[in-house]
Amino acid sequence: MKVEKNDTVLVNYTGKFENGEIFDTSYEEKAKEAGIFVPGRDYSPLEIKVGAAQVIKGFDDALVGMEVGEEKEIKIGPEDAYGDRRPELVQSLPKELFLQNNITPEEGMRLNTSQGIAEIVKVSGDDVTLDFNHPLAGKTICFEIKVEDLKKA
Repeated sequence: MKVEKNDTVLVNYTGKFENGEIFDTSYEEKAKEAGIFVPGRDYSPLEIKVGAAQVIKGFDDALVGMEVGEEKEIKIGPEDAYGDRRPELVQSLPKELFLQNNITPEEGMRLNTSQGIAEIVKVSGDDVTLDFNHPLAGKTICFEIKVEDLKKA
């Protein structure tokens, strides 16, 4: 049986950058080996309703036509992943705003804001530069995927 739109699948995966560096995986052992293990995280196959936009488009599209037990490697460009980087999503704010909220801004810090998650990319003088782009925006990413189970729609 082949996977079709609206089917529900269980998928194990490993996400990598083009240089082979792993950024995410559903395998606990691979996460430990790659130094990205998060204690308390559930490392198990991801349940996805195919075609329901629960995962990025390139990942979703790659599942169609696969069978249980099948493995494949896919490469996804920014247009089918997290989009291109958008310069308008990089904004400077006065450092005073952070200090008033008891936040000492540091480069690399990630913040939950009313406009979404942002990373502080620069702290200089009285200004703090925030980047609201997804961390994987503008990147081509690769996945090793394996369909573990399939429930037909």
